[in-house]
Formats: sequence, structure tokens, C-alpha cells
Amino acid sequence: QVQLVESGGGLVQAGCSLRLSCAASGRTFSNCAMGWFRQAPGKEREFVAAISWRGRTTTSADSVKGRFTISRDNAKNTVYLQMNSLKPEDTAVYYCAAAPKYITVVVTPSAYEYWGQGTQVTVSS
Repeated sequence: QVQLVESGGGLVQAGCSLRLSCAASGRTFSNCAMGWFRQAPGKEREFVAAISWRGRTTTSADSVKGRFTISRDNAKNTVYLQMNSLKPEDTAVYYCAAAPKYITVVVTPSAYEYWGQGTQVTVSS
């Protein structure tokens, strides 16, 4: 079991930055590939960014590439999502997820076994 708790969401203006954090507890966090997903009202959950177990490999969706950066600190059992140059279309609930069967990056939601409760990000224009 892995428990995930996101934090850092909020209401910001377009062009501003936020950093989301996801604190993990339970089984060995450092053995899990991790990812961030988001879901806007009326839309399906979509992939945002993923990171391998040691943090050496990352990938992100085209819509956030160059603006969002995923990172992790295995000593703190925490994964981060630094979001810069936020746009109104980034408004969504952001979810952290863990894929314990994978050590490399994964973008498919079905590969993730554990999910946090989500944190709301709202970007005003």
C-alpha cells in the first residue's frame, strides 16, 4: 500500500507559478515510478508528467512541456510538480499517482495503482 497526499494547489492569476507536492507513505516509495495527472470539469483525466524511480528520466505532456517540471526527493518520500507560466486552461484537479510495478516513466493511467485525493488548481485570466 502507498498513501499519497497532495498539497500546494490554489487560485492564481495567469502567468504565475505554483508548486505541487505529493507526500507518500507506506511501502517503499523509492521503488515506484510516479506521475501527475489532472482532470478538468467535464473532461477525462489526462496525463501531465511522470518520473522514473530514481528521478533520472522524466516526461511530460506536450501541453505543459517547457512550463511544468516534475521532480522527486526519495529521502523525503515526496514528488513535486513545479508549474510556471500558468494558463487558464491548466485549471483542474491535479492528482499524484504511484506505479509500483514500474521503475521507468509511464504515461498510461491504468499503470498506476495508487492515487491521491487531488488538489485544486485554478488559474484566472
